[in-house]
Amino acid sequence: MSSKLFELVRDIERDLPDYLPKYYDLDDYESKPSIAGNLINQEKKELIELNLQVLDVLKQFFIEYATWGLARWESICGIVVDENKPYDQRRSVIKSKLRGAGTVTLEVIKNVADSFQNGEIKVEENFANYQVVITFIGKRGIPANELDMRSVLREIIPAHLELVFKYTYLIWDELDAANLTWDKLDALNMSWDQLEVWKPTKS
Repeated sequence: MSSKLFELVRDIERDLPDYLPKYYDLDDYESKPSIAGNLINQEKKELIELNLQVLDVLKQFFIEYATWGLARWESICGIVVDENKPYDQRRSVIKSKLRGAGTVTLEVIKNVADSFQNGEIKVEENFANYQVVITFIGKRGIPANELDMRSVLREIIPAHLELVFKYTYLIWDELDAANLTWDKLDALNMSWDQLEVWKPTKS
């Protein structure tokens, strides 16, 4: 859905004087003090504010744009409300709950995991060891909302299956292929934690 839906498309400031008879002489009502001009000035501000509030309420009906309405979505989905969490993480949990309904298949599990926006995710079932293995490919390291993802997936995956997360990190072959000298590597000014999740750009 386009974010333009939530933009104020009407030019209220121009519309108001257009609705009134021409004898009010409101071509430049802001610089020409008059009773009618003052009234329109105040009404303009109130109507613009009212319209913006209506659009803000409309946003709350769409998870991707909701802010203060996320608590209502969380209540519907049976999620504990934590307003200290960033909006994107809260939206991910809500979407995962809505996607996780119905028969649980690998496709459903992947769909739920994808809702957490961690890039490309690979989902496999290890039949021999009774495991569902989720590998994070698109985004390296441990995702910020990994605990939320684990909690939601644990609810929909059958209890006899173990949930295993695998993470990807920078490997030596990639670092060698980047062909960096020590000076260039030092110029990147990265900590070890930052380096291990770094993705060299392909030249």
